[in-house]
Amino acid sequence: MGEFDLIRQFFQRPVRRAALGVGDDCALLAPAPGMQLAVSSDMLVDGRHFFADVDPAALGHKALAVNLSDLAACGARPLAFTLALALPRADPAWLQAFAGGLLALADAHGCELVGGDTTAGPLNICITVFGEVPPGRALLRSGAQVGDEVWVSGTLGDARLALEALRGRARLPAAALAAARQRLERPTPRVALGQALQGVATSAIDVSDGLLGDLGHILAASRVGARLDVSAAIELIAICAVGSSAGGHFDLEIDLETRRQCALAGGDDYELAFTAPAGQAAEVLAAARQAGTPVTRIGRIEAEPGLRLVDGAGQALPVRPYASFDHFA
Repeated sequence: MGEFDLIRQFFQRPVRRAALGVGDDCALLAPAPGMQLAVSSDMLVDGRHFFADVDPAALGHKALAVNLSDLAACGARPLAFTLALALPRADPAWLQAFAGGLLALADAHGCELVGGDTTAGPLNICITVFGEVPPGRALLRSGAQVGDEVWVSGTLGDARLALEALRGRARLPAAALAAARQRLERPTPRVALGQALQGVATSAIDVSDGLLGDLGHILAASRVGARLDVSAAIELIAICAVGSSAGGHFDLEIDLETRRQCALAGGDDYELAFTAPAGQAAEVLAAARQAGTPVTRIGRIEAEPGLRLVDGAGQALPVRPYASFDHFA
């Protein structure tokens, strides 16, 4: 199978929103009048971001999901994306499954594939996604204000627990592992919540490298500090989330420190961490209901720089053990 046969068979589709899509030297996008383009890129590398035996349909889903999560953190509506794909070989069965997972999620969010590149090489997937947002309505990392409350969507720690189990560092019952692995390999981008938080949230970021590290980016950009209730974060981790998502609770013996690691520094959650004024809790919860996504209040923004952790009794906890993922650290 040649390069252009591969593109035509698996990735070329009629455009619906773009002025011009796959098949020319450039794609042409036409955002609605008065809107700003929101653009983001993410790369997934074999052996770094996913296991070699991952289900290709799940990999296609995740490759786009992590990019849509960036649009969600900005409050943008998805428009289109490009795909740059390096393949060790052109395997039609693998490509069919990969394209199926990728394009199913794209269709669910009205985000069409409009171009990209393919080449031979080690498996590598790079997507650039385009969205639109009204001027002045984008959610940024730099807007957190002293007194704001810190919120997080969905659940935390499921993906990290699955990773630990797949690496042989944790033992999970089969049903628990399956539920946790779903969160690792098929994350849910919180696109609807990001849009619903326009005009409500003062700052936002997607939780991709771990809650503390990603929240730290908000604090640095906003020049503020924060106090986080670790007990509230722990309630969101895999132990509770896996049980509820599978329709029951598992008898899992996971120590407190592992729970903290999963909740605070797990990574691959692709939830939204955001801030909002203390007096707007009702608006936050209304936005969450509109988006069909649960949210939890876990802390408060303070004037003193840095991040402070406290347990349920208000006792200080060390931050240092909970370093988030860094490719080059």
